[in-house]
Amino acid sequence: MTGPTAPHPGGSTRRQLLLGGLAAGAGAAVALGAQHLASTPSGADEIAPEATFGARVVPFHGIHQAGIATDAQAHATLVGLDLHPETEREALRRMMRLLTDDAARLTAGMPALADTEPELAANPAGLTVTFGFGPGFVARAGGAAPDWLAPLPPFSIDRLREEFSGGDLLLQIAADDPLAVAHATRMLLKDARGFAAVRWVQQGFRHAHGTVAPGTTMRNLFGQVDGTANPRPGSAAFDEAVWIRDGWLTGGTGMVVRRIRMDVDTWDELDRPAREFAVGRRLDTGAPLTGRKEHDAPDFEAKGPRGFPVIDDLAHIRRAHAAGPREQIFRRAYNYDVPPPDATSVSESGLVFISFQADVAAQFTPMQQRLAQADLLNIWTTPIGSAVFAVPPGCREGGYIGETLLEG
Repeated sequence: MTGPTAPHPGGSTRRQLLLGGLAAGAGAAVALGAQHLASTPSGADEIAPEATFGARVVPFHGIHQAGIATDAQAHATLVGLDLHPETEREALRRMMRLLTDDAARLTAGMPALADTEPELAANPAGLTVTFGFGPGFVARAGGAAPDWLAPLPPFSIDRLREEFSGGDLLLQIAADDPLAVAHATRMLLKDARGFAAVRWVQQGFRHAHGTVAPGTTMRNLFGQVDGTANPRPGSAAFDEAVWIRDGWLTGGTGMVVRRIRMDVDTWDELDRPAREFAVGRRLDTGAPLTGRKEHDAPDFEAKGPRGFPVIDDLAHIRRAHAAGPREQIFRRAYNYDVPPPDATSVSESGLVFISFQADVAAQFTPMQQRLAQADLLNIWTTPIGSAVFAVPPGCREGGYIGETLLEG
């Protein structure tokens, strides 16, 4: 016989083999499904609504931008952009209206306009998008920049790299689901590309959602608690330290982004007492060496049995300690871990340090100068990126981020 129904040398037609295989597969699937149902408690394959957090929404509109006082999410992507030469004031208005609309929709769990993957927007998982303006942005807008909106002064410990420094516009995109972060980042960059080009991208992480109790101080990859001395969002101390109260930045803040490489491989060579000596805190509880609990105030006057300070003069906790309320900052950092540069290294890790403060020059710079002059952790840490941004206030529904600058 000839034609498509000719028997195979084994006696079966190709059609029969295909149909038989499909039937066998379907039968196996039914059998496996029945076995699963027989061995699974009733209702176990249904996820209770309270067990998921994908639908959680952080309001986008308000006096302040979200992503500052918001509890830090598990994942973050920071993108620094350079404006195209032709992007002037009117183009900045169009860009910020467009990006604001994107951010408002995505953070609410809705697709952005012309979103080619709308299904990926359905679970925002606490998504926030925060915008920051660099010196170049403010200059193009014709606005008055605060004195502190400039590159930080050079510090002796810095080994800054262009691919992690500077920028005209910052996007901070954070959520408890990396898929939500990735999708929002792509949508925002697609709409920004006509106005600006990507200068750098930095990604970071903390504990996954639900791993630790809300309000738990993060740990960096040295194992130490990071941010114990933070003012509490919503408190008078936080408001005083973070929010600006005059000009187009009223309701906004200043933002510092520093990429700090941490030599975890050589840190591993230290024993535990040496690590705690360098930091000035116990690694297990985060308590200062003079206390028992994480939030105990450090006693810098305490002396040990031989008359030496319990907290060494060069310990990180002492050098980073604010000289007074005017030097308070709010840290919101993330860890990073990328492939090692060569076969001899185990890791390439560090901290995407982020801090918010009303006046970078008065609050952040003095602390960083003390750390650069003398800090035991400088042996294992190296700043390789640095940028400063003015974070404008939030906006009302129908408004857009940056309108206090661009409409003034």
